[in-house]
Amino acid sequence: MRYSEDHKAQTHQRIINEAAERFRRDGVGVTGLQPLMKALGLTHGGFYAHFKSKDDLVQQALDAAVEQLQVSVDKTFEEEQPLATFIRHYLSASHRANPGKGCPMPTLCSELGQRGQPSPTTDAMVERRVTKMAEHLQGPDATEQGIAMLSTLVGALMLSRSVADPQLSDRILKGAKQQLLKQLESEQAS
Repeated sequence: MRYSEDHKAQTHQRIINEAAERFRRDGVGVTGLQPLMKALGLTHGGFYAHFKSKDDLVQQALDAAVEQLQVSVDKTFEEEQPLATFIRHYLSASHRANPGKGCPMPTLCSELGQRGQPSPTTDAMVERRVTKMAEHLQGPDATEQGIAMLSTLVGALMLSRSVADPQLSDRILKGAKQQLLKQLESEQAS
């Protein structure tokens, strides 16, 4: 039975969406192509009808993850206190508990860097977040403040997910959130 071109495009997108979630949740190295395809009811051999390599899928999945999150991030930055709202959401128990639906940076950035395959998508994502944050900060070093804030957000979320003690995990999120919000209040009071 022949499938339409539309079917191939839909299957391609299903693979990307599943990979985007699994890569964010489990990491690239742990996510095998065979289990990924099997979860979608597809064969491992069919993978190569859609992608040149796993690296090709990683790039497309990372692009998709960023695009999926961009709408909610943009909405957050339309709030009355956008940066405080973003910090609270990013360092929430919900975000920690749902890495497959959240920001790809805590899971993928270190892994891609260790593999020696940094992604231009990561560059664009970091630049976009820092620029958005800097728009809501003041002073000549707003960009550097945005970089420090983003680094703290990503690092705190990564640490909170990596510890076994739930209370320690909560303390990591709470401590980072409190410090960033204090810094923001202090900066806005100046």
